[in-house]
Amino acid sequence: MARSTTPRRGEWQQASVASVARVCVNVSPAHLDRVFDYRVPAHLDEQAQPGVRVRLRFAGRLVDGFLLERVAETDFDGTLQWIDKVVSPEPVLSPEVAQLARAVADRYAGTLMDVLRLAIPPRHAAVEKEAARAAEPSPPERERAEQAIAAGAVPSLEEPSPAAPERHPEATQTQTEATQTQADQPQTIQTEAPDPGGWRRYQHGDRLLAALHAGKAARAVWQPLPGEDWPARLAEAAASVAATGRGVVIVLPDQRDVARVAAACTRLCEAEQVVALSAGLGPAKRYRRWLAIRRGTARIVVGTRSAAFAPVERPGLLVVWDDGDDVHSDPHAPYPHTREVLMLRSHLTGAGLIIAGFPRTAEAQLLVETRWAQEVIAERSVVRAAAPRVVAVGASAEQEARDPAARSARLPGIAFEAARAALAAEAPVLVQVPRRGYVPTLACGQCRSRARCRRCAGPLALPGSDDRVPRPAACRWCGATEAGFRCPDCGSRRLRAVVVGAGRTAEELGRAFPGVVVRTSGGSEVLDEIPAGPALVVCTPGAEPLAPTGYGAALLLDGWALLGRPDLRAEEEALRRWLSAAAMVRPAEQGGRVVVMAESSLNPVQALVWWDPVRHAVVELAGRRELGFPPVARMAALDAVPAAIEQIRELLRLPEGAELLGPVPLPSGAAAQPGSGARSEPQARERLLVRAPLSQGRALSAAVAEAIAVRTARREAEPIRVHIDPLDLV
Repeated sequence: MARSTTPRRGEWQQASVASVARVCVNVSPAHLDRVFDYRVPAHLDEQAQPGVRVRLRFAGRLVDGFLLERVAETDFDGTLQWIDKVVSPEPVLSPEVAQLARAVADRYAGTLMDVLRLAIPPRHAAVEKEAARAAEPSPPERERAEQAIAAGAVPSLEEPSPAAPERHPEATQTQTEATQTQADQPQTIQTEAPDPGGWRRYQHGDRLLAALHAGKAARAVWQPLPGEDWPARLAEAAASVAATGRGVVIVLPDQRDVARVAAACTRLCEAEQVVALSAGLGPAKRYRRWLAIRRGTARIVVGTRSAAFAPVERPGLLVVWDDGDDVHSDPHAPYPHTREVLMLRSHLTGAGLIIAGFPRTAEAQLLVETRWAQEVIAERSVVRAAAPRVVAVGASAEQEARDPAARSARLPGIAFEAARAALAAEAPVLVQVPRRGYVPTLACGQCRSRARCRRCAGPLALPGSDDRVPRPAACRWCGATEAGFRCPDCGSRRLRAVVVGAGRTAEELGRAFPGVVVRTSGGSEVLDEIPAGPALVVCTPGAEPLAPTGYGAALLLDGWALLGRPDLRAEEEALRRWLSAAAMVRPAEQGGRVVVMAESSLNPVQALVWWDPVRHAVVELAGRRELGFPPVARMAALDAVPAAIEQIRELLRLPEGAELLGPVPLPSGAAAQPGSGARSEPQARERLLVRAPLSQGRALSAAVAEAIAVRTARREAEPIRVHIDPLDLV
């Protein structure tokens, strides 16, 4: 057996050059969120390069870490410990991603290691070995190269060419620097301006592509037209940037969108340049593709949330599609949002940024109003020509006179008429039903007014039951039962559920339209595409399948359920779901119609009828500004048991202009301890909100992080969940 060449630990010698390694250690306590210095042994000198995974001892335990950089000296007064092992010589952490991770941790009052867990996938040793073998030249290639060097056809790297003239040392150094600069640049660079393609239909669309191609940090908020082939537009922008040798990152909400955009990019670029990343790939395949990005093989990365940290070389364009979708908010600490991550990355690297989607969020509108980004929209005449005809139930007195039951019926006559017309034209009909899982709130069965408690005006709901025993309605606020409900508006005693599931809706439509194919999409069975021809497609929001020639009509049911949610973003979310479905309907000139069951006077309904998401975003942002809610203010939500909340209140050193709101008790579903695996009865939890002006956002995050670090240093048992600018404030 061959004897190991690794010296014993007592015989280790430190590296001769840059013998100090600065390491981010994988430890959880917030007060340890800093870089630690370690000695680099001489036998690990070549492997211990910046970006590699290492193992070392910390507080007596063997833990993992990332080597950030190597320096010659340390500020530590004591004796440094050794790096025990280089887990892999693969430099998985690039300096740009490390800088981005630090910025994200500071923005969300988290730790660097928490962000790195989100940014870098777990190691897969077999994949690393595969990639290393593929990178090495095969034996025949090595033999041919040696023979060519011996024959003089290729100059050896170890000996200068005999024909090379002598040069002054300074000239040689200048040439070396120039050669290195050329090596850093892409081998093939396209200098001609790209064809704007479909971007010509938008104001400033051609200028946006030209600026991105020229390497400028162009930032845009893009509102696609209804029916737009938006994957093709994003692929055109990505191809124009990739042609200059820079990288592109496109982040989308789900796997279906990833597949569409990746296919569109592949049609314009070489397949080797496009990599699709998503959690559904599996550990090996995902890590193999991630390594291809890290090694510079791929230039265009298309993926879901975690792809925002993809280590592309020289990023030139960052894109987030449908930034209002809640899946862009990571459920793991420190809960970063994709839009904010890409904004930080654009600021740090000078890359261009496109925030795109059929709706416009208040956050995107703030970027436009502050001129941090330029809006890219089409003229109103172009929008009207591309949009379907949208009708809201109860839109006019004439409509109510024609259909008296329109306000109270779940599927009024107008909706049946639109569906029949579309089916007669051999076109499918899209029926959108609110997603399952909402609290089953109740409304009056006659006038559909929200059913409320007589004692506290809270919403009435049907309590859950495991034994199928019917129970009377109860208040979700005070818990009082309401056995004798009477509607204060019409006097009716009937109650009905605000939300009806997609399955029951499909059964009702099947009976109403006999002989018509009924398809469902949602939950675990999501259809990607449907065949051409007449059909009724019942789906939940986000599960709408593509129709080859577009839908003839869309019925957006139970709008009251979306608009009546006790959520700050209820109207914004409802409009986002409606626009995403209505954008798949044919233009009005081709008979496309959309019927939405909601009060026509409401702002989101008006924005849908006129297809004007910008108008809604302006109004929404003005309301947030008046109330002092994000994005015009910075908000920190602290969730914990009452004792921990009281502790954090005493430790917080609030910045100027900050204020405390609460605490208020959280619903029973949020009672579980974060990260706790205990089976004991969970304690009631509270939420404390800390609000600060936008100019004090950094100071607020720093103050919260400092207070959390003090608690972890004291080894307080009760954890506190910190979420900066959460989507759900109530």
